[in-house]
Amino acid sequence: MNAIKFLFFFISIFVFSQENIEFKHVSTEKIEADQMIGIDNFGVQYYIANSVFYKKDGDKLINYSNVQLGEISTAKIFNPLKISLFYRDFNTVVVLDNRLAEITKIDFNTLDPLRQVTHISFFNDNTIWIYNQDTQQLEVFDYIALKSKEESLPITGSVIDLASNYNNCWLLTDAQLYTFSYFGSVISKQHNTGFTQLEENNDNLFLLKKNTLYFKSKKGQEIKQLNLPELLIKQFFVTNESLYIYDGENLYQYQLINQ
Repeated sequence: MNAIKFLFFFISIFVFSQENIEFKHVSTEKIEADQMIGIDNFGVQYYIANSVFYKKDGDKLINYSNVQLGEISTAKIFNPLKISLFYRDFNTVVVLDNRLAEITKIDFNTLDPLRQVTHISFFNDNTIWIYNQDTQQLEVFDYIALKSKEESLPITGSVIDLASNYNNCWLLTDAQLYTFSYFGSVISKQHNTGFTQLEENNDNLFLLKKNTLYFKSKKGQEIKQLNLPELLIKQFFVTNESLYIYDGENLYQYQLINQ
């Protein structure tokens, strides 16, 4: 019996001693989704299935669908009161309220100058970060005034992913990992060694490379591999000190003991 208890303890807690991070398995939940977007601070789930965006709060399920715009490329729920859906094929962003009713729709094809947007992320109440492929610039775009408030210098390389919070933005290209201030200026950059996805949590970064997760502390530039169970990582995100991993069938929750 003691051996079984020890084995359970061993497989439930994974220690990353270099950064003093411990992962404790909390739950495994079966979810049918094409893309798991995230869970907010109140435990509400957001996901995409058959090009429909869903919000599940306990037994209450609501959804948003726009068949004219096709598939949802990206959904950002950093602010659950203003959710951003990006339809890349139609170069359009839809902003929803917490009931999934449309607040506004931004068709970048109709703006002057026209912007070919490839990536978006949340910034604050009336602005979003966008990457303009035509100019190769990152922009702080005001979707009420329909104009950019800040622009970065042109960025070299192919953009892979974009993440942000109220203060900073992180842009991952095939060559570099950039950190930008809210003025659009580069705070830091470092070589990308093969990462394909990133998520931000309290200015710390979690990055994915070849089905393995890595951690970059806000306190330094070193990126280190996390010691986690061997799972298929289709999507991952961090909320309320919990790391979530979705493998296409099950959503695994690991509590971050220290970060």
